Amino acid sequence: MTIVVGYVPTPEGEAALTAAIAEARRTGEPLHVVNSSRGDAFVDGHFASSEALVAVREKLDATGLVYGVEQQVRGREGAEEVVAVADRVHASVIVIGMRRRTPTGKLLTGSQAQRILLDANCPVLAVKASY
Repeated sequence: MTIVVGYVPTPEGEAALTAAIAEARRTGEPLHVVNSSRGDAFVDGHFASSEALVAVREKLDATGLVYGVEQQVRGREGAEEVVAVADRVHASVIVIGMRRRTPTGKLLTGSQAQRILLDANCPVLAVKASY
């Protein structure tokens, strides 16, 4: 089995990566990092730059864990991409970072984290960033 982490270059994404590393160390499972964009990668703040992905790989290299990093631009929402990858690699758990949102914000813009929580076929570990 594999631990899948939905990564975005934000404090929440870093919290998810840190939690996923801890879980991978605890279970001995490989880690699979997913970052995606609907196609507007140049204006999508959640699309990790090549420099950000280099930093992720360096952080993972230092852990000694077995890992993979996948970045997709296929016109799908991030939640769809993370759940699809988790299904493909038979994930034991998905790790995501969550941010605080107002009820109105959730209603108007939806929530990728909520969609992952509802659509995932495996357990989901949701973590918050510490500020």
